Amino acid sequence: MLAIWALGAYITSIIVWNAVFKRNIGEAMVVGLLVTVAFAGSGFLSVLAHSVAEAMQEQVTYAAIAFVVASHVMGQTPLLMRLIDILNSLLGRVRGGPVYTSILGGGAFASIAHIGAAVTAAVGSITIPWMKRSGVSPAMSATVVAGCAGMGITFPFSGTMFILIGSAGVSQLMDAEDIVIPLLIAGLWCLLYRLVAAFIIVRRHGIQAMDPADLVPARQSISVGWTSLLLLAAIAVPLLLTLGPTGRALNDWTGTDVADAVSLVVWIPVLLVALVAFLGRSALPKRASQWWTLLGDSAPRVGVIGVTIVGAFAASEALASLGLPEQLTAVLSLLDAPLWILAIAVGVLVVAVAIPLTGSATMAAIGPVAVATLVGAGVPAPVAASAVLVFASTEGASPPSAAPIYVASGIAGVDPVRTFKPLIGYFCLPILAIGVFITLGVLPV
Repeated sequence: MLAIWALGAYITSIIVWNAVFKRNIGEAMVVGLLVTVAFAGSGFLSVLAHSVAEAMQEQVTYAAIAFVVASHVMGQTPLLMRLIDILNSLLGRVRGGPVYTSILGGGAFASIAHIGAAVTAAVGSITIPWMKRSGVSPAMSATVVAGCAGMGITFPFSGTMFILIGSAGVSQLMDAEDIVIPLLIAGLWCLLYRLVAAFIIVRRHGIQAMDPADLVPARQSISVGWTSLLLLAAIAVPLLLTLGPTGRALNDWTGTDVADAVSLVVWIPVLLVALVAFLGRSALPKRASQWWTLLGDSAPRVGVIGVTIVGAFAASEALASLGLPEQLTAVLSLLDAPLWILAIAVGVLVVAVAIPLTGSATMAAIGPVAVATLVGAGVPAPVAASAVLVFASTEGASPPSAAPIYVASGIAGVDPVRTFKPLIGYFCLPILAIGVFITLGVLPV
């Protein structure tokens, strides 16, 4: 059971380095990798070299970094703010409209940017002042925005998704494309629940409609910002080409599998960057030197996510070389519990680990084991992976360590401790329940 001990050491080293020593997750993943490879003994250097080489060749490594760059470039344009203006025009006159706008805007941003703290900062900087002006308490304003931070994990093509499906244990169970539709549906279930939670919050706290002075007329917001809706084409076009009726028709017409030629994880970020560069061209640099500076500003985020993903993939390769899949299979075969108990146990474990760690680090640490456990109990791999990602999405709403809590509280000007209880009640525990229901098939994906 050497590989299982290596897994335990890997998880422990990540948690200690990140949560106890307060070092960034990129460093923690490198430490975790070195600790894991140390279990190879005299084969340390060969296992390390092989694992890193394999990780550097993963398509998902490129894709995750590309999405980070795309979200950074997008932040220099008004595209997403115009999208939120459209939502506000449609919902601002509704009682609690700012709350619904915050959740829908968070969902729109998260489906593209996927980074919890970035979702909180971008959406919260606008919707938190709106909510406060409409009579929502500062604590509840921060709670709503932080509670939406994890939605990026529950929509396809997040770095967290790439870390999970790129791991040695999960990649043997399913292809990357297999999770796209199940995870999209899982994300919509989570979004629907958040709208239900918003309805409850609005009624319980007596929240009213927005001040008309803060509203942009729908005709004006759509006229100015309709092009922001085209960002969704970056996701829609590759999906239509490879999946569903159009995908099958193209397969029949060409006599080949179009998905082999049009990789979702490659072409979606390519199209997204191209659309952002075209639609936001008036706000973007005009000279090469200015572009160099702009892209250089994204280097810290690219560096951390790049090191994190390479470290995660390399550690997965190292664990696989130590025999982890076979050893886990042997251990999991000894478990004999009803699926509903197993689903709750896996969910609680993932949520607990996501408290001190980010969703990405959680998936790197225990995601493959969690998926393998559910698959061993008879859950289809894409469903199991979607449920585990839903569990991990509680990272933004899990006190006391989640960064989005402090970002939202800073914008709202409120003591973060005041958000802890409502975050757990309105978001953390219900999202955990959604993951369990997806596992059990109560919520189909």
